Order: sequence, then C-alpha cells, then structure tokens
Amino acid sequence: MFTSKANKIFQDVIEKYHIINTVDQPFENAYPKTSLIEHLLYRKCWIDTVQWHYEDIIRDPQIDPVAALKLKRQIDASNQDRTDMVEYIDSYFLEKYNHVTPKANATINTESPAWGIDRLSILALKIYHMNEEATRKDASDAHRAACQKKLGVLLEQRVDLSTAIDTLLSDIEKGDKYMKVYKQMKMYNDDELNPVLRSQK
Repeated sequence: MFTSKANKIFQDVIEKYHIINTVDQPFENAYPKTSLIEHLLYRKCWIDTVQWHYEDIIRDPQIDPVAALKLKRQIDASNQDRTDMVEYIDSYFLEKYNHVTPKANATINTESPAWGIDRLSILALKIYHMNEEATRKDASDAHRAACQKKLGVLLEQRVDLSTAIDTLLSDIEKGDKYMKVYKQMKMYNDDELNPVLRSQK
C-alpha cells in the first residue's frame, strides 16, 4: 500500500531531524529525484518537521520581537513551500493516473490525494512528539498516562487516514473517483493581490 511507504519515510525524516534537532540544520534528501515520489515525500515531511519546531520557538513568551518577526517570515515561507510540495505530489498522481478514463458515475473526492498525505505527514509529527511526552521521565505519572491515551487515539487516526488515502488512490486507479486539482492561489504572498504589499510598491 502507498501509505505504508509514506509512513515509513515520514518516520525516517522525523528521526533524522531529531539527531541534530535544530531548525537551521542542513537538509539532504535521502532519495534521488529519479525516485520521484519518495523524493517528494521526504522533502514534504522535512518542511513540516522544521515548521513544527518553528511553531514551538515562536510561542516562547520571552522571544525577542525582532527575532519573532524574522521567524514569522520563515514560517510564511515554509507554509508556501508546504503548499508547493502538496501541488507537486498531486501533479505526480495526475501524471500517474492520466491514462485512466473515469467511469460515467465516477465522483470527486472532498480533497486531493496530496492533501490527505499532507495530513498524514503532520500526524506522524504528532505521534512522534506525543510518544515523547508519554515516555518523558521528568513528567508526572498523570501526564504520561494522559499522553499515552492521546497517543492511542493518534495511532488509530493514522490507521484510518492511511486506509482512506489508499482507498482513494485505488478508486482513482479503477475510475471510480477522478482527480480535479485546484491551485491554492494564496494571496498574502503576492504583491499584486495583498493590498499591504501592493501599497509598498
């Protein structure tokens, strides 16, 4: 199943990041561009992992305002990278299934495969960090127990989401579902569409 591979790659990325565990560490993709989907999945989860830690840092109540503004810009850029990667992944699936003729009664899904994969990548991060909390030695028994319960829910959610994504891909391949991908058309990074940026020109 596709998600078995994706979940393994996400786990590898998150473990690799936490060896050094800094947002400014160099990135090296474990997969060449010739292994396209693996390459995209690895990059996608790396972006998500760095952003996860950006979000932790910016919530420091003692953060220097100048540093916070710089970090906000980094989060904005990361969000754009994340969206771009989702669109690259969807382009991969569009190409993969472009030979399929949808059946007359085929339906469209509420989200594209790549946006489901985006949620799966974030879920891998939640699982990793909730497991850290569930096993943290300096935490109270009550804290660890509560986090263990939450971890169980997250693990169940991963099974359900993985099943849903694999089913969607199978349905697309059989012609029971069809893909129709819309670009996100984010406006806040565009100096023609964001009135604040436009006024600075």
